Amino acid sequence: MMIPMAGSDKRKQSLYFPEEMLKEIQEEAARQDRSLSWIVQKAWKIARRDIMKYPSVNDLPGEEDTKELSVS
Repeated sequence: MMIPMAGSDKRKQSLYFPEEMLKEIQEEAARQDRSLSWIVQKAWKIARRDIMKYPSVNDLPGEEDTKELSVS
């Protein structure tokens, strides 16, 4: 009996990278003999805690200042 593995759901998604960044990812994938997808997935897993510390666009400093300074 085949048991589905967690995380085996594969969905296609287009991602756009600056040319130089894509070239670096391709070179690293070739160096490690891995797919581009594998490299990007591992990079996300390594960086996600740091990325989640970034404020959302709604939390950027100065947003509330602009609203408070509005003069009617």
